[in-house]
Amino acid sequence: MRESRVQLASAFVAASLLLVVSVRLAYKFKSGNGRREASCVQSVQKSELTGIESIIGNTPLIQIKSLSAATGCTILAKAEHLNGASNTPKDRVALSILLSAESQSLLTPHSGDTVYEGTVGSTGIALATLCRARGYLAHICMPDDVATEKSDLLLKLGAMVERVRPALIVDPGHFVNVARSRAEEHTRDVLRKGRGFFADQFETQANWKAHYEGTGAEIWEQTDGRVDAFVAGAGTGGTISGVATYLKERNPDAEIVLADPQGSGLYNRVKYGVMFHDKEKEGTRRRHQVDTMVEGIGLTRSTKNFEMGRELIDDAVRVTDGQAMAMARWLVEKDGIFAGSSTAVNCFAAVKTALRLGPGHEIVTIICDSGTRHLSKFWAKAGHVGDSTSTTLDEVLKAP
Repeated sequence: MRESRVQLASAFVAASLLLVVSVRLAYKFKSGNGRREASCVQSVQKSELTGIESIIGNTPLIQIKSLSAATGCTILAKAEHLNGASNTPKDRVALSILLSAESQSLLTPHSGDTVYEGTVGSTGIALATLCRARGYLAHICMPDDVATEKSDLLLKLGAMVERVRPALIVDPGHFVNVARSRAEEHTRDVLRKGRGFFADQFETQANWKAHYEGTGAEIWEQTDGRVDAFVAGAGTGGTISGVATYLKERNPDAEIVLADPQGSGLYNRVKYGVMFHDKEKEGTRRRHQVDTMVEGIGLTRSTKNFEMGRELIDDAVRVTDGQAMAMARWLVEKDGIFAGSSTAVNCFAAVKTALRLGPGHEIVTIICDSGTRHLSKFWAKAGHVGDSTSTTLDEVLKAP
């Protein structure tokens, strides 16, 4: 079983890279359905980047046809699953973190330096890939209840993986705190080669700035500035804060909407200014972090990246696990989009926003990653779509 999972992970990496290159070439020579690729770049000049780093960012913006038809709005999705390293938005963040550290001489390529990070998967996969590309090692700490295909893939990508029990952020055993400690231990150890560098994705400004200079700018250009609402979840908060800051600077009337899974406190942070959810009551939690099957978004604490843009967020939509699963199945049934749990949450919240705003509006959200990263957990519970063709949007909206 272990060998088969590793073989599956290896095949997935190869297939993902082939898909990214093929789609990028297609979009380079033919812009589809009137949607242009954005030509803007982040603060790092992309002409100076070669290798896998050069196919990060500048992702297509596609229309989700079924949701657009059902709501009367134009619902667009930034295809961040086509980024070239981890096939997620975290590629932008990981590259930004590494380049920022290099510019400050905190990392030196091919010196034995190791990058440490606490992550539920996507940032770790991005760092593992880019560390190898730029001459570093990666040590990833993650909760032991994360989908196993993520840790298997990390090992295949040459990262060291340390799985720890889920814990509260105040606990030294929390995966983020363990990563920070491991980086400090490495640097203090005179017998170890190189230094330890803690990526600190939740707090570093390199996170939200990557989305301000990249994702937000690309969305603005690709929509010709016609964005009525941007809808996204928050894991570190970097995506929603960076995009919100860029869009609001240019159109203060553009709505920013947080898509938040059950068990997360961010919905209440936006709505009521407090970090609390009723599932956090003593004795009601099933797990220590966020009580949901959704991975990658949702927090029971705030972060510097989230607080950077919190006051720019106009509304929040809470999405249950049942609603996320129903939307994930809908996207396969109606659009052939096989997405992960956070994408399903984003799309459900985008529909709720569209119905609230009314027909004729343009709404942008994010496709975060492929459903292949969620087979053993989210999609195992969501089940097979099979030959279903008759699901209604009302059934999705009324899912428990």
